[in-house]
Amino acid sequence: MLISADLSALRRTRWHEYMIRFAFGGAITAATGIVAEKWGPGVAGLFLAFPAIFPAAVTLIESHEIKRKHKLGLHGTRRGREAAALDASGAARGSSGLFAFGLLVWWLVPRHSAPLVLLAAMLLWLVIATLVWKARHLGHRLWPRRRSTA
Repeated sequence: MLISADLSALRRTRWHEYMIRFAFGGAITAATGIVAEKWGPGVAGLFLAFPAIFPAAVTLIESHEIKRKHKLGLHGTRRGREAAALDASGAARGSSGLFAFGLLVWWLVPRHSAPLVLLAAMLLWLVIATLVWKARHLGHRLWPRRRSTA
């Protein structure tokens, strides 16, 4: 599978969908600020790792897929859910690299130069995220899922 970017999706997204994403992101960021005030920055840092626009993105992906299938005369609910689930799966896998990044920064920043630590952490994130992505594809080749006939 080749990784690519589809910039035409920017034109297909409506302005109100961007507003929903910004609202979700702002609400999660504000909630993190409240958590920081009540329980401190250590606990709030855990919430900052949550992808702020993820809830909006998943619902918009589902909505777009359903609309696309409706244009073809199909129901589209199942495809919309599958597309949203696929995006959620990718976010979960990407979080493993983010976890490794945060752990390395936490461990090395007190003893080493911050720019060097950040560079090392970015490289570690890239390696972990790539390995997790490749492991998923290897797993699909070794243990293919049977498609349901329903």
